[in-house]
Amino acid sequence: MNLDESDQRGPAPPRKRDRHALAPALAGVGSRRILGMRVDGLRTRLAADGILELAEAGAGGVVCVATVHMVMEAFDAPDFQRSVNAADLVTPDGVPLVWALRHLGLRETRRVYGPTLMRLVCRRAEECGLPIGLYGSSPEVLERLKERLAARYPLLRVAFAASPPFRPETDLEDASTVQAIEASGARILFVGLGCPKQERWMAAHRAELPCVMLGVGAAFDFLAGMKRQAPAWLQRAGLEWLFRLASEPRRLWRRYLVQNPRFIFHFAHQLTRGKPA
Repeated sequence: MNLDESDQRGPAPPRKRDRHALAPALAGVGSRRILGMRVDGLRTRLAADGILELAEAGAGGVVCVATVHMVMEAFDAPDFQRSVNAADLVTPDGVPLVWALRHLGLRETRRVYGPTLMRLVCRRAEECGLPIGLYGSSPEVLERLKERLAARYPLLRVAFAASPPFRPETDLEDASTVQAIEASGARILFVGLGCPKQERWMAAHRAELPCVMLGVGAAFDFLAGMKRQAPAWLQRAGLEWLFRLASEPRRLWRRYLVQNPRFIFHFAHQLTRGKPA
């Protein structure tokens, strides 16, 4: 399916499914709507437990790693918001989302940082013998990432790895990608296309692929050592955005200098109105 066509028609309707039946670990997880977008309040280990259960069930699934950027993309695009809200799991990657969930009553929520989640899922997949796949980024980043994963998790099988072209794939290319992922036997597919492209791609292919798909964004670059991560103290303070803005100002200025203030304004309005979560 050509991604441009998916954008015009909206994502394919999600399959009706009971995620709790497929992943009992997620049965007690609470969620709230932040500007209309669902975010689940949980911790990293519980998220990994649910992902592994979904992978072992073999029924596919979508996991979104949510940030303020994703919330604002969803706020501006109702079709995108529906795609995220239909995911099996939406984890709070951004620290402001953790604060927001706590304000909305989920006091035990912790940050589920994308790179940390990816590392943990890879370790658990290695222990369980579940092959993984990597889709996104550039060939150079993928090669470096595979080397680092092999060094850290020697028994982990990377059954599929592909970097799509920067232009939209043709229908033939898209079909070939889907066929290759299926044929690889990957049970967990990490998708690093960036938001909102990766979430749209996962929603468009949810019904076709039996693997669990995780949209992990910049985690490929971080784990491959191609980009520096913010110091831990900046992350805890909710200022990772400032570090990333300083690192890539031309690419990220709008995301942080425009969208962050919009998020604060609209979420304050949500709290003031007492809109049900």
